[in-house]
Amino acid sequence: MPEKETLERAERDKQEGKSPSTQAGEFIREEMHHIREGKHGASSPQQAIAIGLSKARRAGVKLGAPKRGRTSGRVRKQAQRDLAKGRSRQARSAARRRGRASRHGAMKAVRTKGKSGLRRAGQKAARTRARRSS
Repeated sequence: MPEKETLERAERDKQEGKSPSTQAGEFIREEMHHIREGKHGASSPQQAIAIGLSKARRAGVKLGAPKRGRTSGRVRKQAQRDLAKGRSRQARSAARRRGRASRHGAMKAVRTKGKSGLRRAGQKAARTRARRSS
């Protein structure tokens, strides 16, 4: 789990309109710091970068998985898993306010609908709520 300060810095970068790679840089900086402190045994800067990017994706930074041919399939798949985890975290926190069955539904939606489907469903739900309140 990234430190609170790192999450805040990345969020500030996002609000300032900076690119996802700049936001991810905050997570990489944190990992470099951990290596210098001896918190874990990553032996190269490349490992710190990989760990930082993974944490960024899981924290919800919109950083795509690497294109085919750039890295191994294993690395690409892991990046896609990290992205899904970042998306599902938002769904889970929203569903937590509504109860267990709803949380299961939200997680299922993330797996089956994909990004655009989720967005469409969210917009529809917002319209429904707006209609009911007026």
